[in-house]
Amino acid sequence: MDHGVVLFDLDGVLADSRAAIAGCVNHALAAGGHAVRPEAELHRYVGPPLPLAFAELIGAPVDSEAVAACIASYRERYATASLTDTVVTPGIADALARLAATHRLGVATSKPRAFAEPLLEALGLRDYFEAVAGPDLRTGVEPKTATVGAALRALGASGGAMVGDTAFDMVAAHAHGLRAVGVTWGIGTAEELRAAGAEVLVDEPAELGGALSRPAARP
Repeated sequence: MDHGVVLFDLDGVLADSRAAIAGCVNHALAAGGHAVRPEAELHRYVGPPLPLAFAELIGAPVDSEAVAACIASYRERYATASLTDTVVTPGIADALARLAATHRLGVATSKPRAFAEPLLEALGLRDYFEAVAGPDLRTGVEPKTATVGAALRALGASGGAMVGDTAFDMVAAHAHGLRAVGVTWGIGTAEELRAAGAEVLVDEPAELGGALSRPAARP
């Protein structure tokens, strides 16, 4: 029985990308002559669009040449590092296998699709998803609401749920009328997720099925 579509964010939800992303951000900062940061300080940039992250880190306009140079250096390193330094979230593969029996699954990520597809393959997760939506490499800042919309169009769906670990995911879910499911094993805190409109919080991948089967919360 098909109970609808469930979209997943990638970084922080399906996989722990903190080491890979922080290492590549520091590589890009150093290449551009900027100060590198402690890894823990960079974890909050896992998930949001890359141009916004570098704009904040170096104090330059999001459409500046300096930000573009950082992104280019980051992507050059990340194409390899993402495949070697990213690990699957413990328990997520089993949760996806159970959900795939009753739901149609997709990915909506701020990571460019050109990186997301091979990463999901390397992690052994790609076959669980009917569609993977992410910005084109040539795209500047693509709002998460646009990415979620692209995933829904690819699936031919208009309802369901969005599972994410940041405020961006919760806001995008509500923008498309999806149930906003926040996971606490990623980057965002429970307080941030609730403030952004999370209707339910999930602490372990094994809890996802139960969370999705409960009636939607009412305001």
